[in-house]
Amino acid sequence: MAQSIESDIEAIGVIDAIPKLLEVVCRATGMGFAAVARVTEDRWVACAVRDEIDFGLAVGGELLVKTTICDAIRASGQAVIIDDVAEDADFRGHPTPAMYGFKSYISVPIVHDGQFFGTLCAIDPRPARLKASTAPALFELFAELIGAHLAARERLAQSQEALLNQREAAELREQFIAVMGHDLRNPLASVDAAARLLQKTPLNARAQMLVHTMQRSVQRMAGLIDNVLDLARGRLGGGFEIERRRTLDLRPALQQVIDELQLAHPQRRIEASLQIDAPIDCDGRRIAQLVSNLLANAMTHGSQDAPIRLQARTTDGAFELAVANSGDPIPEAAMQRLFQPFARAALRPHQQGLGLGLYICAEIARAHHGTLEVASDAEETRFTFRMPLVATGSDLVPALTGSA
Repeated sequence: MAQSIESDIEAIGVIDAIPKLLEVVCRATGMGFAAVARVTEDRWVACAVRDEIDFGLAVGGELLVKTTICDAIRASGQAVIIDDVAEDADFRGHPTPAMYGFKSYISVPIVHDGQFFGTLCAIDPRPARLKASTAPALFELFAELIGAHLAARERLAQSQEALLNQREAAELREQFIAVMGHDLRNPLASVDAAARLLQKTPLNARAQMLVHTMQRSVQRMAGLIDNVLDLARGRLGGGFEIERRRTLDLRPALQQVIDELQLAHPQRRIEASLQIDAPIDCDGRRIAQLVSNLLANAMTHGSQDAPIRLQARTTDGAFELAVANSGDPIPEAAMQRLFQPFARAALRPHQQGLGLGLYICAEIARAHHGTLEVASDAEETRFTFRMPLVATGSDLVPALTGSA
């Protein structure tokens, strides 16, 4: 027996009400045999049976579909009701009643989600008063109930399959992030360690320049890996996670970012104003990452001969940070998708970078219940991040020390 038919028999078998429905059908009509049948183009299979006349068909039993009236019902989608075959103009000479020995017959289609499943039918070797009774309405009601049960079961199966797929995707996501973090970082750490060892070795000027270039490349690759991992966690993991703690003084973390970038790009000038006079409930590491990405973006896209201006301050219950640079304004068309992944890289395909930095900044801002806005004209391009100083109780992670 085909697996699909077995599943259909099982689907009918788990509906507890089916035996009672078939009993009610027999009692209401006086007919001796009732069944729920799965009817396809080439098969008629009994899924549930009540047999009081020794018709001889059990669950799983089959009839040749072309010898049944149910085959015509499958094609037409219309019920067939026969009170007495001998007096019925349409079925008086039909071979099926004579083949199976019945005189009265009723069968209505079972449909769920617009698809024909089979029939709810009953037969008896005696004539029965069906058409003028409540039998047609009763059969239609029961057929609708069976169809509704089948539809609900199918939706439940689909939901369970979707849940299983989500679990498998979650496991794959965790494996992907773990592999990325391990397999990409480890070789990079080896290169960085080698560069540090070379720094302690007497080198000529050209070799020193090569080691310095190597270290800058390592730093750049580390930043790219961090951004890709953040993208993977944000998109595959369903959100961007942060740990907000009470940070008494954010200035050292911001100053460290400024110093590192200034050291890596000695030809560029960063003018910083850090007026932070209040504690901030934030993820200090993520805020530093946001500042690093904004400064790197300004260095990449801003004018090479003008300073980059960074301002950070606490005011009116909020923390505000702005990074501005001179240079060509951002095109208006690009502004609409500036904070989407890879958007900046798509705008300038020959520019270095994946175009993830601003996306990560926007996610960090959103995770802090803050905003990241951009204004760009011929005079300057300015990114402004704002967030509340105080986090809600559910957002704040208890700090182990007095500062981040």
